[in-house]
Amino acid sequence: MNEEETIKAIEAVLDKIRPFLQRDGGDIDYVGFRDGVVYVTMIGACEGCTFAQDDIASGVEIILMEEVPGVMAVRSDNVPADILEAYISKKAQAALK
Repeated sequence: MNEEETIKAIEAVLDKIRPFLQRDGGDIDYVGFRDGVVYVTMIGACEGCTFAQDDIASGVEIILMEEVPGVMAVRSDNVPADILEAYISKKAQAALK
């Protein structure tokens, strides 16, 4: 699986997980992928929630690792600067449309 296919698979899995988070007023957003690590951000009610890291570790990470070859971890912190900048730019462009 090449990187583009991996990213599409990651986004598809996150789309499957998303309704469970939205049910409680939260959501998850894909930030980027590098060296086996998927970077996400929690939004809505999940943002700043004390259980967000547990949800990532015990739910999102396990599912992604099981369903997407090459995923070794999921993190919402320590996002590499270039990945974060690309994510912010993408969000800004989407907001302008």
